[in-house]
Parts: sequence; C-alpha cells; structure tokens
Amino acid sequence: MSGIVAVVLVMLAALLIGAFGIRMSRTTSDFYVASRTVSPLWNASAIGGEYLSAASFLGIAGLILTYGADMLWLPVGWTGGYLVLLVLVSAPLRRSGAYTLPDFAEARLESMAVRRMSSVLVLLIGWLYLMPQFQSAGLVFRTITGAPTWAGGLLVAGVVAVNVLSGGMRSITFVQAFQYWLKLTALAVPLVFMLAAWRSGGSPGLRTGDPWALPLHGREHPLYETYSLILATFLGTMGLPHVLVRFYTNPDGRAARRTTLVVLTLLGAFYLMPAIYGFLGRVYGLPATDTVVLTLPGRLVGGIAGELLTALVTAGAFAAFLSTSSGLTVSVAGVIAQDILHGGVRSFRVATAVAVVVPFALAGMARSLPVANVVGLAFAVAASSFCPLLVLGIWWRRLTTAGALAGLLIGGGLACAAVLATIVGGPYTGWTEALLAQPAAWTVPVSFTVMVVVSLLTPSRVPRGVARTMVRLHTPETLNVDRGDWHPRSI
Repeated sequence: MSGIVAVVLVMLAALLIGAFGIRMSRTTSDFYVASRTVSPLWNASAIGGEYLSAASFLGIAGLILTYGADMLWLPVGWTGGYLVLLVLVSAPLRRSGAYTLPDFAEARLESMAVRRMSSVLVLLIGWLYLMPQFQSAGLVFRTITGAPTWAGGLLVAGVVAVNVLSGGMRSITFVQAFQYWLKLTALAVPLVFMLAAWRSGGSPGLRTGDPWALPLHGREHPLYETYSLILATFLGTMGLPHVLVRFYTNPDGRAARRTTLVVLTLLGAFYLMPAIYGFLGRVYGLPATDTVVLTLPGRLVGGIAGELLTALVTAGAFAAFLSTSSGLTVSVAGVIAQDILHGGVRSFRVATAVAVVVPFALAGMARSLPVANVVGLAFAVAASSFCPLLVLGIWWRRLTTAGALAGLLIGGGLACAAVLATIVGGPYTGWTEALLAQPAAWTVPVSFTVMVVVSLLTPSRVPRGVARTMVRLHTPETLNVDRGDWHPRSI
C-alpha cells in the first residue's frame, strides 16, 4: 500500500510542478528551449533528472549484482561522456542557435537531405530510449501492485504526455530538477539505513571464491564487450537528443560549459550509490534482476521502516521514469513537429502524442531485456551517428554534405540493424552475440571513416557558407558576428 501511495504522490507532484510552468509557457521558444533562459544550476539539475533514467536507477545495480566489477564502467562511462561533451561540443552547439539536432545538421551542412536523415535517427534513438522506461515502469508497478505490466507504462506515458502537452520544455524543466533531487534522496536515505544494518550484522562480505570482484568474467567475450561499452557510453552521450537539447536552453556558451561542470558533480554523487546496492545484493544473495534496488531495503531493514524505505525507493524509480521520458518526449516531439508537421505550438502538441504512443506500443511487443542493456544500445546508435556528425561538423570545415550523409546512413544504419537484431531476434551466441549486443566498437570507427573518406573524395560538396558557420560556432557571444566584429576573411 505504501508503494502505491508513493507512486501517486510522485505523479501528483509532477503534474502540480508542471502546471506551474504552464503559466510561463506562451511562445514556441518556451515550448522548445524554455526561451534560452535557464540558469546553469537549474539546468544541471534538470539534466540530472532526465539523464538518470531507469537504467541508472534500477539497471546499474542489477547488472553490477550480476556481473560485478565489469559493470562499474557503466556509471563511469555515462558520467565521463559529459566530460567529452564539455570539451568538444557544449559551447559551440549552444552558439549554433538551433532548436534541435536536425536544425544543427541543416545549418552546418546546408542540406535538407542531411536534416531528414538526422530527424529519422533522432526518432529512432528517442523511441529506443523511451521503450525501456515504459517497460521498467510496468515491472515496478507489477512488483508493488500485481497489476499487468502494461499498466505502469501507461501511467507514466499519460503523466508525461500531460506535462509536455501543457508547457513543453519550460514546464518539464521545473519537474525534472525536482525529480533529480528526489532520486538522489530516494537512493541515499535507504542506503544509510542499509549500511547501518550491514554493519550491525557483522559487515559480511563476498563468499570465498566468488568471482564478482574479478574483472572480465561472466561473458563469452568480456574484453571486447567492455571496451565497446566504454566507447558507446563515452561518445554516445553527445549524440543523445534529449541531452543536447538542454544546451540550447542556456543563455550563452559560457553558461553551457558551467552547466556541464555542475552536471558532472551531480552525476558523480548519484552514481556512487547503485554500485553499493549491487554489492549488498550480491552479499545477501538476492536474485539478479532489475528489482534489486526495490527489494533490498525490505530485506536488510525489514518491518515498517523497511516498508517506508521501499516506498521511498519506489517513488524515486517512478521519478526516474517520468523525468527521462519527459526529456525524450520533448526532443522527439520537437523533431516531429518541425520536420513532419508544420511547426508551432499546435504541431508540437500533436507530435507529443505520437512521440509517446509509438514507444509505448513497442514496449509491449519487444522482447524484454535488462533495462541498462537496452539503453546501452541507444548510446551505441548515438555514438555511431551524431557523435561523428557533431565532432567533425564543429571542428573540421572540410566535412561535406555527401560525407555527412554517408556516415549517418552507414554508421547509424549498421548500429540500428544490430539493435534491431538484438531486441527482436536471437538468441545469438559467440562473437555474433557480442558484436550485435555491443556494436559501438566497430560501428563508430566505420562512421568516422566513412564521413572523412567520402568528404575527401567530394571536396566540391563543402557547404558554401562553411566559413561563416565556423565563425559562429567558435566565436564568443560577446562578439556579434552578424554586426561585423569578425569576418570569415580575418580567420
């Protein structure tokens, strides 16, 4: 009963805080990028809210419980990806003035074909990321109520749709910032009680001979899978549409960099805890599932206190589903509204319904996999498509329209094919399973290579306005390029 109450309270809080944003959302810019007025701390909290998904809240602990030390690379990679984002992308991307990734692609390459390909990839990545959020919501809701799996996903989808339809980016910014701190509290408070119970019980450790703490074990090709996972998480972060859209909400490039630094701190604080949950779950012999975070407080603490702590963790889990789903829905809806519909607030609202319904339907049809694994596949697609486009588009002026299009098509297409085979097909064995389940190690180099080689072979396809675009990307906002403070010929 306490779990149901916790879920209801989280849902109500999300709706009430979102309603506050409705009064401040009037223009198209409010809906897409909150009129670019979000402060670094507020924006970092919102990024932490939407980035810490079901995979972070539930999946990391489950995988660490199952595979041990190898899976510590997941939180390291997901946090380190923001460092790469800070160094290479955040400030230039903010200066581009775009609303979405397809906007940036069109502005940099001056090509509608590249924009359309980028739009397709945004939809695929967004829906692939949304699908496990709804699946995990169904799993948690079934655990606490016994309801059908689809019920929890429908509940989350409904609340997300209402919040995004009502206030867009400005509305969900308030909601996601609140949800980050709720998730942090929901893991930290039970952990204090559980560590106290663990100490009072004699601080038990792993059984003798347990391979849990040994690196590179438990899988057929652990070395390849580990390095591929590292590559996907480090490079995939910069290609996630719901992450990048946040940098468009900063007032300027300097604020975008400060936001990234604060995000690194907030994520580092959070990711210390799922690893401890996984360790304690292993010590006390819990089954290797994504529900270890939900069941551990009741196992170690017990009684009414255990029930209350379980309710708090349940609230945090639903906050994770809601916040990540909200950010993804905004990014996907923005692309649908601009590139498929006619733009504007009305189109955005229609697009929101489509952005939620499709992944909810896919969640019911797709084969169930560990949530962190599915999210890892989304990172692999992002790393194989938007990472090369952004890095080369921002730092290499010789990137051509043909090169960008070929890289997105081949690199992104190969990664999407591997994802589809993993989720729908199988089971596979041996190297086939490893290459499909962790494709980044081969799809990312392929994408970069194709973009560079095809660009060198098609020098006539370099966009005409590339010099001015590069100046815009790399010139501080204090200098107005259009006013003439800088001119491409002076570079």
